[in-house]
Amino acid sequence: MSGGIQDVRAEDITAIHTESGVRIKTAVGRGGYVKDIYVKRMTMHTMKWAFWITGNYGSHADSHYDPKALPEIKGINYRDMVADNVTMAARLEGISNDPFTGICIANVTINMAAKAKKQPWTCTDIEGITSGVTPHPCNSLPDQGAEKIKACDFPPEKLPIDMLELKTCTYSIKHV
Repeated sequence: MSGGIQDVRAEDITAIHTESGVRIKTAVGRGGYVKDIYVKRMTMHTMKWAFWITGNYGSHADSHYDPKALPEIKGINYRDMVADNVTMAARLEGISNDPFTGICIANVTINMAAKAKKQPWTCTDIEGITSGVTPHPCNSLPDQGAEKIKACDFPPEKLPIDMLELKTCTYSIKHV
């Protein structure tokens, strides 16, 4: 069984020529969790997927994994993002009978590439909401309307790392 990752906050990111802007991967047999992930103010240029979340990763460290161990994926939040030259807006594939829940995408504009897929979103076994997303997302992520554009906000409380104070050191050399 894997461990987990929780309370991740990422902001003010630029991704250029990557396979995906944001990628979360897991599989049956991994167990563990990925939850309370917040990404905002991201700019993406030239990629296959803006968002890729998969429960079908299929890679295990060895053959002794527990096929009944299911991962918990919930509380994935993306907001205030712009992407251009994208082949596919999203590939979101949860696990049958273990859907990924609490996916929230708001105020996101994805401009598709000239050779983009006809179906920009692929969604299976996921649940969530959207607000102000272009192109229109899949039915598993219903649009809540413009009044819910703040639905995916960062939590107001600070993490311990946010209170870290860095010391400034200076050093000078006298040149003769």
